[in-house]
Amino acid sequence: MKKKKTASSVILTVVAFLTSLIILFPLFIVILGSFKDAPEAQEFRLSLPSAWHPENYSIVIEKGNMGQAFINSMIITIIVTLIVVVAGSLNAFVVSRKKSRYTSFVYYLFLLGMISPIQIVTTYGLLQRMNLTGTFIGVICVEAALQIPWTIFTLSGFIKNVPRELDEAAYIDGASPVRMFFSIIFPLLKPIMATVIVTTAMGAWNEFMVPLYFFNSASKWTMPLTVYNFFGQYSSNWNYVFADLILTALPITILYLICQKYVIAGATAGAVKG
Repeated sequence: MKKKKTASSVILTVVAFLTSLIILFPLFIVILGSFKDAPEAQEFRLSLPSAWHPENYSIVIEKGNMGQAFINSMIITIIVTLIVVVAGSLNAFVVSRKKSRYTSFVYYLFLLGMISPIQIVTTYGLLQRMNLTGTFIGVICVEAALQIPWTIFTLSGFIKNVPRELDEAAYIDGASPVRMFFSIIFPLLKPIMATVIVTTAMGAWNEFMVPLYFFNSASKWTMPLTVYNFFGQYSSNWNYVFADLILTALPITILYLICQKYVIAGATAGAVKG
């Protein structure tokens, strides 16, 4: 029996290792290519540079307007995450606690938003009617709307298992529904909230289509759009494109690595609770 378990674990380890190479090989090619000159980077080989060129990054930052793009991405990501966390948790609390046809309809309407693709033309028309085309507010509203359904779905399953006696005790003490939620319920969501924050931030940071379609000025472009712009201008200089890719992915990768244990703990807590 032990031999069978050992053999199966070895097979799974080998499969996992081979699968990881599918991701690691291209990643190493990009990292090493960002330090090569243009002819070497264009070979897409997994080899060390014959001469290291760290100046590729300074060229990309200067010519790609990366500083402004970084600020734009940070503004959008932070505000979208705040909106999704607050609005998503409040909505999840209502649909989890109040049982009625209306709340059930709202809940399934949000679930429909998880599978329905964004309608670019109608959304653009709506923003145009609201005078929000080409603005940060318009893009933030669209991205938040795309993220909120998943947040409600995730948090509602967790909140359903929070004892209702806590709500009743807060009401007896004279707390308003809003105060009761933020004082009692919201702190209990910390385990799963880390997962929501990281996934929302990653989604907002990596969003490509919404800024591309709804920003009408390159000065408002985000980090992923600099890759698109840089590839169009420097398609023969893959070393610059690789450096741009690294700079774009680095901030959100650092965030994920810092919060990784909280994300895993939150996902586990959500699985146990739900």
